[in-house]
Amino acid sequence: MTLIQQAKKGNITAEMKAVALIEGISPERLAVDIAEGATVITRNNLHDISPIGIGRGLRIKVNANIGTSKDKVSFDDEIRKLEVLVKYGADTVMDLSTGGAIKDLRNILIARSPIAVGTVPIYEAVARTIERGSNIAKMTPDDLFGVIEEHARDRVDFLTVHCGVTTSAIKRLKRDKRILDVVSRGGAFLLEWMIYNDKENPLYEQYDRLLEIAKRYDLTLSLGDGFRPGCLADATDRSQFDELITLGELRDRALSEGIQTIIEGPGHVPLNQIELNIKAQKEICKGAPFYVLGPLVTDIAMGYDHISAAIGGAIAGAAGADFLCYVTPAEHIRLPTIDDVKEGVIASKIAAHAADIARGNQSAIERDRKMAHYRKNLDWEGQTSLSFNHEMVREWRSQIPLADKEACSMCGEFCAIKTAERALGKR
Repeated sequence: MTLIQQAKKGNITAEMKAVALIEGISPERLAVDIAEGATVITRNNLHDISPIGIGRGLRIKVNANIGTSKDKVSFDDEIRKLEVLVKYGADTVMDLSTGGAIKDLRNILIARSPIAVGTVPIYEAVARTIERGSNIAKMTPDDLFGVIEEHARDRVDFLTVHCGVTTSAIKRLKRDKRILDVVSRGGAFLLEWMIYNDKENPLYEQYDRLLEIAKRYDLTLSLGDGFRPGCLADATDRSQFDELITLGELRDRALSEGIQTIIEGPGHVPLNQIELNIKAQKEICKGAPFYVLGPLVTDIAMGYDHISAAIGGAIAGAAGADFLCYVTPAEHIRLPTIDDVKEGVIASKIAAHAADIARGNQSAIERDRKMAHYRKNLDWEGQTSLSFNHEMVREWRSQIPLADKEACSMCGEFCAIKTAERALGKR
């Protein structure tokens, strides 16, 4: 019995109890949200640990992507990236590998990860087709579904599947006159396959087959946005919303079969359109959890796209997004390094935390209140303990020769807190 089926029967599972305790809500309320498809629970299936809730009224979660490319294959680097992203607070990780022994790396990551692991099966399906000396057009639906089932058997926790890339959506795309037609790699793979074969997307045409696999393994489906905007000029257009309507319909079918779904969203979106995008998704998809890549609020932040994405992520989270996919400084340039992964996770965690405060999450509000008291008391160890990067704060403090150990080197003897307290007779 799937988690949704359990929730619809009013059965409170151990996972529901664990997530409810972490989030500070009642298990009964959580069960209702799961039954309605407004919240999902994902966890590391192999180890049956670390259940997390994503959705209605919960703390915003952060996903980090890692994985090899054909140009760079290093298992040691990807394992180290996993360790770093876990250390700095990522809630889930996705393996987006397209090069090397993809299956071997996936199994290593699943075995070593203490958090939920997601994948995009079409990447491996296409990579295998190319390795056979063929091209994308020669991939068969059975090839794709075979890889999906293999990922499920390997105990992957959630899958991104681009089911909304349909023949009708491609016709719409051709009329939209976008600058960047398709920037989703999975979406582009499917578009090429469909055009060369003059056939419908097998993930859409054989959606029931996908649901059967998801139901058998109690997978969470992350319905990918193949037509997400890749630049501000393409944001909030008809192609994007045409696909979103399709994803909303597919979400309803999945829910009726007891399968958890997440809806993926943009992309590159101007600041003034982010709230509209989030609210439209929530309306069209009936409150399903919304997973956003950023969104990035400018196209020209190369090398600093983690900052652009954090700005957009904070606004999206405040407006109702539930799940932020991190963006690293290397986005649009190269495969991220270990340091890029760290910076990307921290930037997204800051965005999620800021949005949680805006949404009235009491644990987030209390954390900032504690920081205020630590600063009031010039308690540097307390401040360090609440920071997103303890090691960096501690190292920076150690590098500064301070005459007054309570102050910072910017103010020194002219510390505003100490000056005000002395004047007010509080010190």
